[in-house]
Amino acid sequence: MTTTTHPSAAGSVALRLPLMQLGLSLSTFLAISYVLCLLLGLVWPDGGMHRPFLQFLPGFTWLTWPSFFLGLIETVVYGWYIALVFGLLFNAFAALRR
Repeated sequence: MTTTTHPSAAGSVALRLPLMQLGLSLSTFLAISYVLCLLLGLVWPDGGMHRPFLQFLPGFTWLTWPSFFLGLIETVVYGWYIALVFGLLFNAFAALRR
């Protein structure tokens, strides 16, 4: 997160979220969580881990390689979607505060 001080507004600080870093961070977090959940589903097959994947990842089927990569791509897309929507809204509202 970068912090910038504006000389015209003495003492005020405006915060801006850098969208690239936010998108990369969220996408990596969701991809790691996806892989860990799949591993947990392999260790504990009766835990019901497959239901959320089927609900939130269109085209996902349990335990096939193409489906694994499809789910990985979808989690990265979700991360970028969240980063863009949240980051742009945050930066817009932070700009209003000046």
